Amino acid sequence: MKVMVVLADGFEEIEACSIIDVLRRAEIPTTTVGLTSTVLEGAHNIKTIADKKLYDVNPDEYSAIILPGGNAYKVFLRSAALKNIIKSFNEKGKLVCAICASPAVLAATGILDDKEATIYPGMEKEIPKPRSAKVVQDGNIITGQAAGAAILFALKIVENLKGKNQANIIRERLVM
Repeated sequence: MKVMVVLADGFEEIEACSIIDVLRRAEIPTTTVGLTSTVLEGAHNIKTIADKKLYDVNPDEYSAIILPGGNAYKVFLRSAALKNIIKSFNEKGKLVCAICASPAVLAATGILDDKEATIYPGMEKEIPKPRSAKVVQDGNIITGQAAGAAILFALKIVENLKGKNQANIIRERLVM
């Protein structure tokens, strides 16, 4: 089981770092993947070096794909390769996860057409069946509302990949 967290310039740092940290605490192998580069700059000017570029990963080796939000979602929307990977993950029943503005990317692929999801407040028209919860899971798709929900979102991913017990252990260690 491996997870890829896709990053592009403008990504929301709290979301990306919280998700990566929680997954690694749960001992889930997590690869940071730059959409077009390994050197990225977040929405608040924090520079990050990704482990790999999208074109250097074999999606078949991964059990889940995660898209942090921020303005990176606009870059994600322009990537046919990323959208194809998302569709492929969904077709195979793998976890497809997006937080903040990035559920709009999932909607653009058509995989949210019959699914409930959440998105950054004010962007509800970007997804077909918006819900106001901080984290929503519908089948293999997990969505989170915003940076304030990043740890809850990450714990839901852990629960799906390693079980409720492991998610609860991490939750306790984080004093949630």
